[in-house]
Amino acid sequence: MTAQPIHEHEPERVPRNAEGIAAALSGAQRMEFYRELLAARPEQARGVLLRWWGEAMLDTDPEADARADAVLAGTVSTVSVDELVARRRAAGLPVD
Repeated sequence: MTAQPIHEHEPERVPRNAEGIAAALSGAQRMEFYRELLAARPEQARGVLLRWWGEAMLDTDPEADARADAVLAGTVSTVSVDELVARRRAAGLPVD
């Protein structure tokens, strides 16, 4: 059995590179992203890219309003950290 993503993005809504991330962000966010990326040490750059990619994905989520309403209504399904780690391990994904 293999794990599949819940929502596939083909092609990805936000490419996982600096250009794709910057294109998805608003002007003020884009400036902050570039400021952080340019100030990051090489070993920190990956973390900056991952954090801002997540921000860009959230900002461009076409279901964001419905998801926020579900959170506020308390109807969003949840998963424990242990279960999430187990799923990632089963899929061969990193858990660190």
